[in-house]
Amino acid sequence: MQNKTVVRSMDILNLFLTHSKLSFNEIVHFSGIPKTSVYRMVMSLEEMGLLDKDRDGKYSLGLLFLRFGHLVAARLDIREVALPIMQKLHDKVGEAVNLLVQDGNEAICIEKLDTKQHVRLYTAIGRRTPLYAGACSRVILAFQPQYEREQYLEQIELKPIASGTITDKERLRILLEESQKTGFTASHSELENYISAVAAPIFNNKGYIIAGISVSGLEVNYQKDLLPPLVEKVKGAALEISREFGYTDKCLCLG
Repeated sequence: MQNKTVVRSMDILNLFLTHSKLSFNEIVHFSGIPKTSVYRMVMSLEEMGLLDKDRDGKYSLGLLFLRFGHLVAARLDIREVALPIMQKLHDKVGEAVNLLVQDGNEAICIEKLDTKQHVRLYTAIGRRTPLYAGACSRVILAFQPQYEREQYLEQIELKPIASGTITDKERLRILLEESQKTGFTASHSELENYISAVAAPIFNNKGYIIAGISVSGLEVNYQKDLLPPLVEKVKGAALEISREFGYTDKCLCLG
């Protein structure tokens, strides 16, 4: 059942798809909503940053929409560019291939190709994971600017999720430093027991981390002697995507 206030608020916001600015009376007129209800909703939308009011008293969409718009556009761009490269990687390894981006203190999966094996994995499109747990989340954390990484480590509580989740901050720091040197991250039973993953960072033209790509599957397929070929394939895919965003070996990587 739809919430009436939410639906009416969306009706008001939708007016700005065809009007750049509207006065209060124009919003009442075009929406057909009673004036007292419009007043309450417009005040709330303005407080939340969804509407802005100028000196003439006219309303327009707030800057918050611009922020959301940049995030959505960037994520869609990454997904669109990465998907064919993810497909090639999937064809080579037969494992699940995942694409994650940072969202605050978490990583969110924005694309996934399922494993060819009959096994259900933790990762799904829209699934969120803490930056410290799992190869793909942690590779994003590893290549953040140092001050951002340290700020995160100081304030985060490392909670166990599966049997291999890292809950010691010093060990986590060591693993993050190793990832910066090797260019990849591996995880075993960190988000789900008996599931492993290998991930590599995706950079933009300025050397900033913008996403992580990983392959994941049953832990038995990720033992030490089996890792090197997987690592090279994942790193190769990550580099190919990065180059699509203008990254070169000369870019300053801010890890």
